[in-house]
Formats: sequence, structure tokens, C-alpha cells
Amino acid sequence: MSNVDQYLEAATRENTRRSYKSALAHFEVEWGGFLPASAESVAQYLANYGGVLAISTLRHRLAALAQWHQENGFADPTRAHRVRKTLRGIQALHPSAIKQAVPVQIEQLARLNDALLVIAAGPTTGRKQGERERATRDRALILLGFWRAFRSDEITRLRVEHLKIESGVAMECFLPRSKGDRTSQGRTFTVPALSRLCPVAACEAWLSLSGLSSGPVFRSVDRWGHIGKTGLHVSSITPLLRRAFYAAGIGDGVALGSHSLRRGFAGWAATNGWDVRSLMEYVGWQDMKSAVRYLDGHAHEIKERMEAGLAAKS
Repeated sequence: MSNVDQYLEAATRENTRRSYKSALAHFEVEWGGFLPASAESVAQYLANYGGVLAISTLRHRLAALAQWHQENGFADPTRAHRVRKTLRGIQALHPSAIKQAVPVQIEQLARLNDALLVIAAGPTTGRKQGERERATRDRALILLGFWRAFRSDEITRLRVEHLKIESGVAMECFLPRSKGDRTSQGRTFTVPALSRLCPVAACEAWLSLSGLSSGPVFRSVDRWGHIGKTGLHVSSITPLLRRAFYAAGIGDGVALGSHSLRRGFAGWAATNGWDVRSLMEYVGWQDMKSAVRYLDGHAHEIKERMEAGLAAKS
């Protein structure tokens, strides 16, 4: 691989590469399309799956097709008027509400924390192997994910060598790259130590128990309590959260999603009167629309505060 190819590959996030590869496979293998594609074939592909796949999924498939054609020097068929008009028609005939993950409430977070603490600190006799390790890991992941409003991919990409912990004070987490960091400059997130439900103390407990000194912070734990060498996959966060809910007796957690912790913190912050600009900066939202999507029941209040701030500047 040449230096140019290496840099081109690094410019695209691993999750994006993987999802685009899957999208292209669907177009070629499952549907039977050919690359390079014509505008007519792409329009027909959309028509075949209109009302079957979500409009967001179809847009993602178009993005994957567009990138493949651009990178390989072919004309981009997804820009054709026929393709765009077909997509608009699908959206008009098959409208669907955006599905949002149910936010984790602060009361639920407290119950999760207590239940996991009991498992982590309980007697070793009569207990399944690996329970203490999994409970300690899950507690750290859930508390950190909530209080820092991390996305699932950010949680899974945290590395031990990028953590700086000052016990009882705060923890700094450096991410070389995140969704909002379009220029790949990296960002440092500060996590405060709290008197209750403390993410810093929970992470210290996990690092102490696991003995990790480098590599991914959150890893798999097998049935014997052995800790894996690679980080958790982003798709494992939702099942992990649902299992924790079930174990704590809160419910089966089927409505929970990968953004439940992030949305939970956003709702908690809005309820507790956070300044809109501070909340957006802390969470990493780039615009008002992104914020409103996460704030069920607080959208009107957030909008009023934002408009009041704009009026004060004019």
C-alpha cells in the first residue's frame, strides 16, 4: 500500500468503511446490481426497496455507491435527477418517524449502579465465573457513557494510555477522532469525580481489577473471567446495556439503544437548567437540530433559550 493509499484509508472512519462495504454487497450480491452502476439501475434499486428499508438506510446506500464511483473515477449515478426524484417519491409515499433510543433516567442509573456494585463486591463462592469482572466493567462503561454523553463508538475506542486520572478529582479522556471532529485533530473530554454514581471511581475500579495498562479500556470478558485483548465492538453496547437493566430488575431493556446513555444525560442536564450553549458544547452537538433530537420533552424550552440568546446578541 502506497503512502497516499494509507492516508486515504485513514481519512475514512473504520465504522464507515465497514458499513459502506456492507451497503455495496447488498447492491451487488443481494439485489444483483453491477458496478459501475447506471442512474437507471440505482433508481430501480431504490424503487425495489422503497417502503421496505428506512429512508435513512436508502440514503446510506446511496452514499456508499457515490463514494465507490468517485474513488474509482466513474461518474456518480446517485447525483442524477431520476435517482434524487425517486428517493423523494419514496419519502413522500412511505414517511416514517425517526426511531429514538429510550433515554436512561437518573433513577434507573442509580439502580443499575447499586445492582452492579452488589455483584462486583459479593462473595466469590457460589458465583458464576466472570460475574465480578463483567459487573465492574459494565458499571464503569455505563457511568462513563452517561455522564460524558459518549456515543457507543467513542466508548469502544477509548484507550487506557489516553486516560489521565486524578483520583477524587477528575479524569481526562483523549479521543484522537470522533464524529464531530471532522478535521481529526482529536479532543480531550474531562470527566468530573462525583460524590455519587462516580464515573471516575468506577473506571479506577475496572482498571485496577483488570490490570490493564494499555490498549482498549473496555473489552470482552469470557465465561471464566478472562479479559479479551481487543476492544468491545460498537454493536455490543446495546445488548450490554439491556442485560444490565434485566439483571438490576428494571425490565428487559428492549427499548434501549446505543444512544440511550447520551440521551439520558441530555435530558438530565436540560431538566437541571443547563445553559443551552454549554450543553451543546459539552455533548458535542454542532447545531440546534441535533440537540432537539435528543431532548424529548425539552425541545420547546431549548428553542426558547436559544432564541432568547440570539435576540440578546442582536
